[in-house]
Amino acid sequence: MDLRRYGRIARLLMKYGRSDLVQQAGLERLLVEEGVPAGGAARHRAVSSGEYATATSESFAADLEAMGPTYIKLGQLLSTRSDFLPPEYMASLARLQDNVEPFPYAQVEEIVTTELGVRFSRAFREFEPEPIAAASLGQVHRAVLRSGRVVAVKVQRPGIREAIAGDLAALEDIAEFLGNHTDVGRRYDLKGMLEEFRRSLIRELDYTREANHLTIIGRNLREFDDIVVPAPVPDYSTARLLTMDYVRGRKVTALAPLALLELDGESLAESLFKAYMKQILIDGIFHADPHPGNVFLTDDRQLALIDLGMIGRIAPVMQENLLKLLLALSEGNGEAAAGVAIEMGEPLADFDENRYLREVSQLVAEHQHATIGELKTGRVMLELTHTAGASGLRLPADLALLGKTMLNLDLVAQTLAPNFQPNEIIRRNASEVLTRRLTRSLAPGNLLPTLLELNEFAHTFPARVNRVLDRVAENELSLKVDAFDQVRLMEGMQKIANRITLGLVLAALILGAAMLMRVETSFRIFGYPGLAMLLFLAAACGGAALAYSILFRDEHG
Repeated sequence: MDLRRYGRIARLLMKYGRSDLVQQAGLERLLVEEGVPAGGAARHRAVSSGEYATATSESFAADLEAMGPTYIKLGQLLSTRSDFLPPEYMASLARLQDNVEPFPYAQVEEIVTTELGVRFSRAFREFEPEPIAAASLGQVHRAVLRSGRVVAVKVQRPGIREAIAGDLAALEDIAEFLGNHTDVGRRYDLKGMLEEFRRSLIRELDYTREANHLTIIGRNLREFDDIVVPAPVPDYSTARLLTMDYVRGRKVTALAPLALLELDGESLAESLFKAYMKQILIDGIFHADPHPGNVFLTDDRQLALIDLGMIGRIAPVMQENLLKLLLALSEGNGEAAAGVAIEMGEPLADFDENRYLREVSQLVAEHQHATIGELKTGRVMLELTHTAGASGLRLPADLALLGKTMLNLDLVAQTLAPNFQPNEIIRRNASEVLTRRLTRSLAPGNLLPTLLELNEFAHTFPARVNRVLDRVAENELSLKVDAFDQVRLMEGMQKIANRITLGLVLAALILGAAMLMRVETSFRIFGYPGLAMLLFLAAACGGAALAYSILFRDEHG
C-alpha cells in the first residue's frame, strides 16, 4: 500500500481547514512522518479564517490539478455538488483543465500497434511524433490514414488505469471511514459520492464510449451549419485508442483580438446556445464539458466540439421542468423559478420554503436584463442549487451538472460576443423547442406503445362489456358510492328555506307596524295605535324565537 497517496489527501484537507477530518481518519501521523510539524493542524486551521490568502477557490483547483488525473476528475465531479462546496469553489473547479507533460513516442507506437493488431506503417501513412495536445488521461497526435483521411489519434496514457485504481482505493478507504464515523461523512454521503465518481471515471477511460458519443451528438447537431463534431473512425478505435477526424483550428480563448473583430461572434454564440438548448431540452443527451479548451474555432470559422468523454443525460420529465425553469429565469420571474425548483427537488425536514422563495426571487431579479458579460448563466444555476441546499431542498444532480456546463459555455460565449444576451435567445427559441418536443412525442416510435395499448383495449373490451351485461341481467350489479348523507342535506336545506321565509314575514310585520303608526285610531296600547303595537310585538316574539333556535338548537362545529 502506497502511503504517499494518503499523505497527499491529508495535506490537502489540512490546507483548506479540515484538520478535524485528518485527525478523525487517523492520517495525522502520516504528515508527521513526512516532516509536517505536529502543530501543523493548528497552523492549517487558520486557513479557514482567512490567514492564508493562498487558500482560495483558485488555489484549490490548482492543488487538485497538481495532484494528478484522479484529482482533476474529482474536482470536476465536485463542481457539480452545490450542497458540498460554495459557488465560488464550484466555478473554479468547473474550469479545470489538465495540461500535462506528454509521454514518449515509443510508448505511443507500442500502444497503437497493440490495440490495432497491425504494424504501425500498415495502419497509417503519416503519424506525427509530437502530440498536438497532452492531458492527464491521454494525448492526441495528428495522423494520416492509408486512405488519405487526416485524423486525430487519441492514445491513452500508459499505466493510467493502475494509477487511478490506487488513488481510488485510498479515497474510498478514507471516505468509508469518514462515512461510518463522522457526521460530515454521513451528511454528504461520501461513500456514495466516491462510488459515483468511480463509475464516471471508468466510463471515461473507455474510449469506445466517447466514439459513440461523437456519433450521437454529431448526428443530433447536423442541422447547425456553424457547429462541427468530429466523426470517429470505428475500425481504428478501441478502449484505449480513439481515432477521429482532425479539426484544423484554435481554441476560442486563444484567438487574438483582431481575429475576433473579423468574426460574426454574435451569430456563433447564438448558434452555440441554440445547439445546447436542443441537446438539453430535445435530445436529452449533451456535451457536459464545453470548457474553452474543448471548443475550437476552425479555419472555416465554425465552432468544433471536441473531447466528448463527459456527457450528461436528461430524462423527458426533467426536460420539461428545465424548460419551465429556463423560461422563468429569462422572464425574471423568481417565484416561478423557485416553484419549478421545488417541484423538481426533494424537500428535507428543515426546508424553509419562504426563505428559498425570497432568495431566488432576489437572485433572478438582479440578473434579469444582464448581458453575457455581466450575467454568468451557469453561475446563476449553481447559486440556485446552492441556495436550495442551504434552505433544505435537495435538487437533482442533473441540475448541478447543467449549471457546470452552462458556466463553461458562458466563457466561450463571452469571448465571442461580450454583449450577447442569453435570456433573449431562450425566450426567442422557447416556442420552437416546445413545438419540436410535441412533434417528437408524436413520432411513430413514441406512438407505438400507445397503439399497442389501444390494440389490447380493443381485444378485451367486448368480453368486459359482456360480463357487465350478464351481471345486469342477473340483478347482481352493485355500485359502491362514497357520497354525502342525502336525508341530512335535505333537512338542512329545508331549515334554511323556513328561516328565510320566517325572516321575510317578520320584516313584513315590522314594516306594516311602522306604516300603521300613522293611522289614527281609538284603540291604543301605551299611547300608540293598538294594531301597530300588536304587529310589532308579534315581530319581536318571532325574532326572539328565531334567535333562540339559532343559538341553542343548531349544531355547532
